[in-house]
Amino acid sequence: MTDPQNTDHQDDSGFEVIEPARDRNGHRHRGVYLLPNLITTAALFSGFYAIVAAMNGMFMHAAVAIIVAGILDGMDGGIARLTNTQSQFGAEYDSLSDCVAFGVAPGLVAYAWGLSELGNFGWAAAFIYVACAALRLARFNVQAASSDKRFFTGLPSPSGAGLVATMVWLGASREINGTEIGYLVAIVTAGAGLLMVSSIRYHSFKEFRIGRVPFRALLGVIVAFAIVFLDPPLVLLTLAVVYVLSGPLLFLVQGRRRMRRKPAS
Repeated sequence: MTDPQNTDHQDDSGFEVIEPARDRNGHRHRGVYLLPNLITTAALFSGFYAIVAAMNGMFMHAAVAIIVAGILDGMDGGIARLTNTQSQFGAEYDSLSDCVAFGVAPGLVAYAWGLSELGNFGWAAAFIYVACAALRLARFNVQAASSDKRFFTGLPSPSGAGLVATMVWLGASREINGTEIGYLVAIVTAGAGLLMVSSIRYHSFKEFRIGRVPFRALLGVIVAFAIVFLDPPLVLLTLAVVYVLSGPLLFLVQGRRRMRRKPAS
């Protein structure tokens, strides 16, 4: 029989995930937690489906798939914390999934819908978005332990993807030919990418905890859902634009406050 106390000295060359952190008994975890990683896989699939749908000209399906990926991305971390199943593997897998769903997929969907006729300018704008999303995720992983949890440094990649996806969704639902507004699509796509790698801070809303709320708060959520379903692409694009602009506006307001506090020379 195998001595359970000597598991750390066994051959680890197989495809076996071993967490570097140890549990309370001093043993390392083998394998992965199923539930949070299953949700991450679903988000990855949504990003992959968005690419396939865009290749087949189904731009509304592609945009909705990116939105679904964003919802799933918000769920996996919360469920991992709720069920106490956080792991280093899950964090790394989530970042790779985000790079596909919020980096590669929105860039290719925007290119297929509105940038393909712009030649080098079009693919350059799409590449700027994809590269900036990858850089944003890498910077987030490095700074996660030391950053202020109340704010994101740079536009979060799901929000940037949401801006691009809702733009495509609104245009496709209105039967707008994306190539006719290609330069606008390029500016929005590349601009979202550059905001992701900027030093502009965005509210994370992580200080808000879900728990007991007044009855009117629940009523407000119901009304909000009703408003969204009146015209989902228009309402969601409006929300995305408001959040994207909130960062630069907050930056300008804080800059003016700092200027006022400086003593006159």
